Amino acid sequence: MPVLTSIQLFTLREALESDLDGTLAEVAARGFTAAEPYDFVRRAEPLAAALSAHGIAAPSGHAFLASESFVNPDGSGTTLPVPTPAEVFAAAKTLGMGIVIDPYTAPDRWQSVEQIEHTARLLNAAAEIGEAEGIRVGYHNHAHELEATFDGKTGLEVLAGLLDPRVVLEVDLYWVARGGVDPVALLERLGDRVVAVHAKDGTLDPEAVAAYPPADQVPAGAGVVPLADAIAAAPALELAIVEFDHYEGDLFDAVEKSRLYLDGIVR
Repeated sequence: MPVLTSIQLFTLREALESDLDGTLAEVAARGFTAAEPYDFVRRAEPLAAALSAHGIAAPSGHAFLASESFVNPDGSGTTLPVPTPAEVFAAAKTLGMGIVIDPYTAPDRWQSVEQIEHTARLLNAAAEIGEAEGIRVGYHNHAHELEATFDGKTGLEVLAGLLDPRVVLEVDLYWVARGGVDPVALLERLGDRVVAVHAKDGTLDPEAVAAYPPADQVPAGAGVVPLADAIAAAPALELAIVEFDHYEGDLFDAVEKSRLYLDGIVR
């Protein structure tokens, strides 16, 4: 199966919130035929219509399945409850998604194997619900799942060993590198479990990565994350996804450069 290049729409979150249709028109103009929506449950129908109007599929999307309230990567959040798995999968079907990926669990849930077991149980339960709807469930990492280690294994690998075979992984290669782990070796160890990667690049400059959001991210292929070798090490890969958490330059130019680089790798 060929690997499809996609874009995580969180990259363009400010533009999307102000002009959904115009932003997706520009995404299509920059050569993307697939996108990964975030926060899609509240706006599934207008988002599906806008994506369809611009010839963009949504094979995957991000929604919380193992958390009870929304949280941000810096640890802040709200007390608002997240949608139920059933609500998530109903919205995903509206968008034609095949995979719903949990984007984040808080670092304080990665301090013991018992905590990871709890997360695995929630993802496994969601996968059972999703299977009835024809939708797979996945998990997306940040750095803390790699920084946590148990008997020489990263927390992400501990999770992988506890997951139902129906649950897949979306590995964020930038955050793996930020966590001090070799992305290529990790993908070799995780094998067929990995069906998607966030092919995000950065300089990993110590001063820039200390900022929040990180200030070191650059177009794919322009940094030090070994994207090409990592992608080659994932035998079951379906999606290579462009993403920026933050970028000071022209975002549309940056995502197009990233797409061109990834297309040259996967095709």
